[in-house]
Amino acid sequence: MALLTNRLGGKGLYILDEPEAALSPKRQMAVLPVIHDLVRRDSQFVIATHSPIILAYPHAKIYVLSEEGIQETPYKETEHFTIAKAFFTHLDTMVEELLSDNDADMLDFRADNE
Repeated sequence: MALLTNRLGGKGLYILDEPEAALSPKRQMAVLPVIHDLVRRDSQFVIATHSPIILAYPHAKIYVLSEEGIQETPYKETEHFTIAKAFFTHLDTMVEELLSDNDADMLDFRADNE
């Protein structure tokens, strides 16, 4: 967070690799207005992230890299969003399944319960 607020200025190209790694969800939310301010000052960002919070930046072009190649993907269709949504929407069931002795795949649960 200190890097974003103290070292970056306008008119830059910034490449960040998982900036959420050391940030709490609250601090990840605080990243969004900082990025937005820098974008308004003619900065561009390339960010590799697993954070559904950071991915939520409006106007972002989200590219998913997979075995099929690179595809631009709408935010609400990213795996990070759908899994987080399923987890919080079905919290008790998800935790119960995760802690059970089943070999159930939680991704299957996500797809079946959206």
